[in-house]
Amino acid sequence: MTTTGWITKYRLLLAGLGVLLLATLLAGMGIGSASVSYSRILPTLFGHGSFKDDFVLFSVRLPRMLVTVLGGMALALSGSVLQAVTRNDLADPALVGINAGAGVAVAVFFLFVPVEAASFAYMLPAVGFAGGLAAAVLIYLLSYSREQGIQPIRLVLTGVGCSLALNGTMIVIISSTDQRKFDFIANWLAGSIWGTDWPYIGALLPWLVLLIPYILYKSNALNLLALGEPVTVGLGVPVQRERLLLLLAAVALASAAVSVTGSISFVGLMAPHIARSLVGPRHQLYVPVSVLTGGWLLLVADLIGHNVGDAGGIPAGVVVALIGAPYFVYLLLRK
Repeated sequence: MTTTGWITKYRLLLAGLGVLLLATLLAGMGIGSASVSYSRILPTLFGHGSFKDDFVLFSVRLPRMLVTVLGGMALALSGSVLQAVTRNDLADPALVGINAGAGVAVAVFFLFVPVEAASFAYMLPAVGFAGGLAAAVLIYLLSYSREQGIQPIRLVLTGVGCSLALNGTMIVIISSTDQRKFDFIANWLAGSIWGTDWPYIGALLPWLVLLIPYILYKSNALNLLALGEPVTVGLGVPVQRERLLLLLAAVALASAAVSVTGSISFVGLMAPHIARSLVGPRHQLYVPVSVLTGGWLLLVADLIGHNVGDAGGIPAGVVVALIGAPYFVYLLLRK
Protein backbone atom coordinates (compact mmCIF):
# COMPACT_ATOMS: atom_id res chain seq x y z
CA MET A 1 0.00 0.00 0.00
CA THR A 2 1.30 3.49 -0.87
CA THR A 3 1.96 6.10 1.82
CA THR A 4 -1.00 8.16 0.64
CA GLY A 5 -3.27 5.12 0.80
CA TRP A 6 -2.12 4.26 4.30
CA ILE A 7 -2.68 7.83 5.53
CA THR A 8 -6.18 7.81 4.05
CA LYS A 9 -6.94 4.47 5.69
CA TYR A 10 -5.64 5.73 9.04
CA ARG A 11 -7.74 8.89 8.87
CA LEU A 12 -10.81 6.83 8.01
CA LEU A 13 -10.10 4.60 11.03
CA LEU A 14 -9.85 7.61 13.37
CA ALA A 15 -13.02 9.09 11.88
CA GLY A 16 -14.81 5.75 12.26
CA LEU A 17 -13.80 5.46 15.92
CA GLY A 18 -14.92 9.04 16.53
CA VAL A 19 -18.29 8.37 14.92
CA LEU A 20 -18.66 5.13 16.90
CA LEU A 21 -17.95 7.00 20.14
CA LEU A 22 -20.44 9.76 19.33
CA ALA A 23 -23.08 7.23 18.24
CA THR A 24 -22.65 5.34 21.53
CA LEU A 25 -23.01 8.61 23.47
CA LEU A 26 -26.23 9.43 21.62
CA ALA A 27 -27.55 5.90 22.15
CA GLY A 28 -26.73 6.09 25.85
CA MET A 29 -28.66 9.33 26.27
CA GLY A 30 -31.91 7.53 25.54
CA ILE A 31 -31.25 4.46 27.70
CA GLY A 32 -32.18 4.30 31.36
CA SER A 33 -34.94 4.14 33.93
CA ALA A 34 -36.14 7.64 32.96
CA SER A 35 -36.83 7.36 29.26
CA VAL A 36 -35.93 10.16 26.86
CA SER A 37 -37.26 9.86 23.33
CA TYR A 38 -34.50 9.77 20.75
CA SER A 39 -36.47 12.33 18.72
CA ARG A 40 -36.07 14.75 21.67
CA ILE A 41 -32.33 14.32 22.27
CA LEU A 42 -31.00 16.75 19.66
CA PRO A 43 -33.61 19.48 20.41
CA THR A 44 -32.80 19.12 24.13
CA LEU A 45 -29.06 19.40 23.49
CA PHE A 46 -29.69 22.63 21.58
CA GLY A 47 -31.83 24.10 24.37
CA HIS A 48 -35.35 23.24 23.21
CA GLY A 49 -36.24 20.36 25.53
CA SER A 50 -38.76 20.01 28.33
CA PHE A 51 -37.76 20.37 31.97
CA LYS A 52 -37.71 16.59 32.40
CA ASP A 53 -35.54 16.03 29.32
CA ASP A 54 -33.14 18.81 30.37
CA PHE A 55 -32.80 17.36 33.84
CA VAL A 56 -32.25 13.76 32.69
CA LEU A 57 -29.69 14.66 30.02
CA PHE A 58 -27.76 17.53 31.59
CA SER A 59 -27.93 16.60 35.27
CA VAL A 60 -27.86 12.80 35.13
CA ARG A 61 -26.71 11.11 31.94
CA LEU A 62 -24.44 13.45 30.02
CA PRO A 63 -21.99 14.28 32.84
CA ARG A 64 -21.75 10.60 33.80
CA MET A 65 -21.04 9.51 30.25
CA LEU A 66 -18.47 12.26 29.66
CA VAL A 67 -16.63 11.40 32.88
CA THR A 68 -16.64 7.75 31.78
CA VAL A 69 -15.24 8.57 28.32
CA LEU A 70 -12.52 10.83 29.73
CA GLY A 71 -11.60 8.23 32.35
CA GLY A 72 -11.33 5.49 29.74
CA MET A 73 -9.16 7.72 27.54
CA ALA A 74 -6.82 8.52 30.43
CA LEU A 75 -6.48 4.87 31.42
CA ALA A 76 -5.82 3.79 27.83
CA LEU A 77 -3.16 6.47 27.38
CA SER A 78 -1.54 5.55 30.68
CA GLY A 79 -1.44 1.88 29.68
CA SER A 80 0.10 2.75 26.31
CA VAL A 81 2.93 4.63 28.01
CA LEU A 82 3.50 1.98 30.67
CA GLN A 83 3.72 -0.83 28.11
CA ALA A 84 6.36 1.08 26.13
CA VAL A 85 8.43 2.30 29.09
CA THR A 86 8.51 -1.08 30.83
CA ARG A 87 8.68 -3.05 27.54
CA ASN A 88 5.93 -5.20 28.97
CA ASP A 89 2.74 -5.93 27.02
CA LEU A 90 1.01 -6.89 30.27
CA ALA A 91 1.48 -3.51 31.95
CA ASP A 92 -1.73 -1.82 33.08
CA PRO A 93 -2.23 0.94 35.69
CA ALA A 94 -4.29 -1.39 37.86
CA LEU A 95 -2.05 -4.43 37.50
CA VAL A 96 1.11 -2.52 38.44
CA GLY A 97 -0.48 -0.98 41.53
CA ILE A 98 -1.01 2.65 40.49
CA ASN A 99 -4.80 2.43 40.89
CA ALA A 100 -4.49 0.96 44.38
CA GLY A 101 -2.01 3.62 45.49
CA ALA A 102 -4.32 6.35 44.23
CA GLY A 103 -7.24 4.62 45.94
CA VAL A 104 -5.59 4.56 49.35
CA ALA A 105 -4.78 8.27 49.05
CA VAL A 106 -8.35 9.09 47.97
CA ALA A 107 -9.79 6.98 50.81
CA VAL A 108 -7.64 8.68 53.46
CA PHE A 109 -8.48 12.10 52.00
CA PHE A 110 -12.20 11.34 51.88
CA LEU A 111 -12.36 9.92 55.39
CA PHE A 112 -10.05 12.16 57.39
CA VAL A 113 -9.45 15.49 55.64
CA PRO A 114 -12.16 18.14 56.04
CA VAL A 115 -12.64 19.98 52.78
CA GLU A 116 -15.32 22.18 51.26
CA ALA A 117 -17.66 20.44 48.84
CA ALA A 118 -16.95 23.00 46.10
CA SER A 119 -13.23 22.15 45.99
CA PHE A 120 -13.50 18.41 46.70
CA ALA A 121 -13.75 17.32 43.05
CA TYR A 122 -10.80 19.44 41.96
CA MET A 123 -8.49 18.22 44.74
CA LEU A 124 -9.14 14.52 44.13
CA PRO A 125 -6.89 14.11 41.03
CA ALA A 126 -3.95 15.74 42.84
CA VAL A 127 -4.48 13.52 45.88
CA GLY A 128 -4.78 10.45 43.67
CA PHE A 129 -1.58 11.44 41.83
CA ALA A 130 0.35 11.63 45.11
CA GLY A 131 -0.84 8.15 46.12
CA GLY A 132 -0.30 6.64 42.67
CA LEU A 133 3.20 8.13 42.46
CA ALA A 134 4.15 6.73 45.87
CA ALA A 135 2.92 3.27 44.82
CA ALA A 136 4.74 3.48 41.47
CA VAL A 137 8.04 4.44 43.15
CA LEU A 138 7.70 1.56 45.63
CA ILE A 139 6.94 -0.99 42.91
CA TYR A 140 9.76 0.34 40.70
CA LEU A 141 12.28 -0.04 43.53
CA LEU A 142 11.09 -3.54 44.45
CA SER A 143 11.21 -4.80 40.86
CA TYR A 144 14.51 -3.12 39.88
CA SER A 145 17.69 -5.14 39.59
CA ARG A 146 21.07 -3.44 39.27
CA GLU A 147 22.29 -6.19 36.96
CA GLN A 148 19.21 -6.56 34.75
CA GLY A 149 17.26 -3.33 35.25
CA ILE A 150 13.48 -3.62 35.18
CA GLN A 151 12.36 -7.19 34.58
CA PRO A 152 8.90 -7.20 32.95
CA ILE A 153 7.40 -10.26 34.65
CA ARG A 154 8.85 -9.27 38.02
CA LEU A 155 7.30 -5.81 37.60
CA VAL A 156 3.85 -7.29 36.97
CA LEU A 157 4.08 -9.75 39.87
CA THR A 158 5.35 -7.05 42.23
CA GLY A 159 2.60 -4.72 41.08
CA VAL A 160 -0.10 -7.34 41.62
CA GLY A 161 1.23 -8.07 45.12
CA CYS A 162 1.42 -4.40 46.06
CA SER A 163 -2.03 -3.79 44.62
CA LEU A 164 -3.52 -6.54 46.78
CA ALA A 165 -1.70 -5.23 49.85
CA LEU A 166 -2.86 -1.65 49.24
CA ASN A 167 -6.46 -2.74 48.64
CA GLY A 168 -6.29 -4.70 51.90
CA THR A 169 -4.95 -1.58 53.62
CA MET A 170 -7.88 0.40 52.25
CA ILE A 171 -10.35 -2.13 53.63
CA VAL A 172 -8.70 -1.92 57.06
CA ILE A 173 -8.88 1.88 56.93
CA ILE A 174 -12.60 1.94 56.15
CA SER A 175 -13.62 -0.94 58.43
CA SER A 176 -14.25 1.38 61.37
CA THR A 177 -16.03 4.17 59.48
CA ASP A 178 -19.76 4.78 59.24
CA GLN A 179 -21.87 2.89 56.73
CA ARG A 180 -22.18 5.75 54.22
CA LYS A 181 -18.44 6.21 53.85
CA PHE A 182 -17.89 2.46 53.81
CA ASP A 183 -20.35 2.07 50.94
CA PHE A 184 -18.61 4.82 48.99
CA ILE A 185 -15.16 3.19 49.24
CA ALA A 186 -16.60 -0.26 48.55
CA ASN A 187 -18.23 1.04 45.37
CA TRP A 188 -14.96 2.72 44.40
CA LEU A 189 -13.10 -0.58 44.79
CA ALA A 190 -15.67 -2.32 42.60
CA GLY A 191 -15.13 0.22 39.82
CA SER A 192 -18.48 1.97 40.07
CA ILE A 193 -18.49 5.33 38.23
CA TRP A 194 -19.22 7.81 41.01
CA GLY A 195 -17.97 11.22 39.84
CA THR A 196 -21.16 11.88 37.89
CA ASP A 197 -21.39 15.66 37.95
CA TRP A 198 -19.93 18.50 35.87
CA PRO A 199 -17.19 19.52 38.36
CA TYR A 200 -15.58 16.10 37.93
CA ILE A 201 -15.30 16.70 34.19
CA GLY A 202 -13.55 19.98 34.95
CA ALA A 203 -11.22 18.14 37.33
CA LEU A 204 -10.27 15.42 34.84
CA LEU A 205 -10.22 17.24 31.50
CA PRO A 206 -7.14 19.46 32.13
CA TRP A 207 -4.96 16.41 32.74
CA LEU A 208 -5.88 15.03 29.32
CA VAL A 209 -5.56 18.40 27.59
CA LEU A 210 -2.01 18.76 28.93
CA LEU A 211 -0.74 15.19 28.73
CA ILE A 212 -2.15 13.92 25.41
CA PRO A 213 -0.11 16.49 23.40
CA TYR A 214 2.93 15.86 25.60
CA ILE A 215 2.84 12.09 25.05
CA LEU A 216 2.29 12.53 21.31
CA TYR A 217 5.30 14.88 21.32
CA LYS A 218 7.29 12.12 23.04
CA SER A 219 6.20 9.44 20.56
CA ASN A 220 9.69 9.00 19.11
CA ALA A 221 11.13 8.51 22.59
CA LEU A 222 8.43 5.92 23.32
CA ASN A 223 9.22 4.10 20.08
CA LEU A 224 12.89 3.87 21.07
CA LEU A 225 12.20 2.90 24.70
CA ALA A 226 10.00 0.06 23.46
CA LEU A 227 12.95 -1.32 21.47
CA GLY A 228 15.16 -1.73 24.54
CA GLU A 229 17.66 0.23 26.56
CA PRO A 230 20.82 -0.59 24.52
CA VAL A 231 19.23 0.72 21.31
CA THR A 232 17.92 3.83 23.05
CA VAL A 233 21.28 4.64 24.67
CA GLY A 234 23.10 4.00 21.40
CA LEU A 235 20.95 6.60 19.66
CA GLY A 236 21.79 9.22 22.28
CA VAL A 237 18.45 9.33 24.11
CA PRO A 238 18.71 10.15 27.86
CA VAL A 239 16.94 6.96 28.95
CA GLN A 240 16.53 7.60 32.67
CA ARG A 241 15.18 11.14 32.23
CA GLU A 242 12.74 10.16 29.46
CA ARG A 243 11.57 7.11 31.35
CA LEU A 244 11.01 9.12 34.54
CA LEU A 245 9.05 11.89 32.80
CA LEU A 246 6.88 9.45 30.88
CA LEU A 247 6.22 7.35 33.99
CA LEU A 248 5.13 10.50 35.81
CA ALA A 249 2.73 11.27 32.96
CA ALA A 250 1.32 7.71 33.05
CA VAL A 251 0.86 7.85 36.83
CA ALA A 252 -0.84 11.25 36.61
CA LEU A 253 -3.29 10.04 33.95
CA ALA A 254 -4.22 6.83 35.74
CA SER A 255 -4.50 8.48 39.16
CA ALA A 256 -6.66 11.33 37.86
CA ALA A 257 -8.93 8.82 36.11
CA VAL A 258 -9.47 6.41 38.99
CA SER A 259 -9.93 9.23 41.51
CA VAL A 260 -13.22 10.12 39.81
CA THR A 261 -14.25 6.85 38.13
CA GLY A 262 -13.34 4.23 40.73
CA SER A 263 -10.84 1.41 40.45
CA ILE A 264 -11.07 0.34 36.80
CA SER A 265 -8.82 -2.49 35.59
CA PHE A 266 -7.95 -3.81 32.13
CA VAL A 267 -8.93 -0.77 30.02
CA GLY A 268 -5.28 0.29 30.06
CA LEU A 269 -4.34 -3.24 29.03
CA MET A 270 -6.86 -3.92 26.26
CA ALA A 271 -7.09 -0.57 24.47
CA PRO A 272 -3.37 -0.38 23.53
CA HIS A 273 -3.42 -3.99 22.30
CA ILE A 274 -6.48 -3.37 20.16
CA ALA A 275 -4.89 -0.20 18.76
CA ARG A 276 -1.60 -1.94 17.91
CA SER A 277 -3.47 -4.73 16.15
CA LEU A 278 -5.19 -2.09 13.98
CA VAL A 279 -2.33 0.29 13.09
CA GLY A 280 0.92 -1.26 14.28
CA PRO A 281 3.40 -0.36 17.05
CA ARG A 282 4.36 3.22 16.12
CA HIS A 283 3.16 5.47 18.94
CA GLN A 284 2.41 8.38 16.62
CA LEU A 285 -0.27 6.19 15.07
CA TYR A 286 -1.56 3.91 17.76
CA VAL A 287 -1.77 6.34 20.71
CA PRO A 288 -4.73 8.30 19.22
CA VAL A 289 -6.46 5.02 18.31
CA SER A 290 -5.83 3.70 21.83
CA VAL A 291 -7.28 6.84 23.42
CA LEU A 292 -10.51 6.63 21.40
CA THR A 293 -10.77 2.88 21.98
CA GLY A 294 -10.32 3.25 25.73
CA GLY A 295 -13.02 5.90 25.99
CA TRP A 296 -15.43 3.76 23.99
CA LEU A 297 -14.68 0.56 25.95
CA LEU A 298 -15.36 2.12 29.34
CA LEU A 299 -18.46 3.91 28.07
CA VAL A 300 -19.94 0.67 26.73
CA ALA A 301 -19.05 -1.18 29.94
CA ASP A 302 -20.78 1.48 32.07
CA LEU A 303 -23.87 1.56 29.85
CA ILE A 304 -24.17 -2.23 30.09
CA GLY A 305 -23.59 -2.32 33.84
CA HIS A 306 -25.79 0.68 34.61
CA ASN A 307 -28.79 -0.72 32.75
CA VAL A 308 -28.85 -4.39 33.79
CA GLY A 309 -29.56 -6.07 37.09
CA ASP A 310 -31.20 -4.27 39.99
CA ALA A 311 -31.61 -0.54 40.50
CA GLY A 312 -27.91 -0.09 41.30
CA GLY A 313 -26.75 -2.02 38.24
CA ILE A 314 -23.33 -3.62 37.93
CA PRO A 315 -20.15 -1.54 38.39
CA ALA A 316 -18.37 -0.72 35.14
CA GLY A 317 -15.18 -2.16 36.61
CA VAL A 318 -16.86 -5.55 36.98
CA VAL A 319 -18.11 -5.51 33.38
CA VAL A 320 -14.65 -4.58 32.07
CA ALA A 321 -13.04 -7.28 34.24
CA LEU A 322 -15.37 -9.94 32.82
CA ILE A 323 -13.85 -9.16 29.42
CA GLY A 324 -10.35 -8.14 30.46
CA ALA A 325 -9.45 -10.97 32.84
CA PRO A 326 -9.73 -13.73 30.18
CA TYR A 327 -7.81 -11.48 27.79
CA PHE A 328 -5.07 -11.04 30.38
CA VAL A 329 -4.81 -14.81 30.83
CA TYR A 330 -4.60 -15.21 27.05
CA LEU A 331 -1.73 -12.71 26.90
CA LEU A 332 0.07 -14.47 29.76
CA LEU A 333 -0.17 -17.82 28.00
CA ARG A 334 0.87 -16.32 24.64
CA LYS A 335 3.90 -14.54 26.14
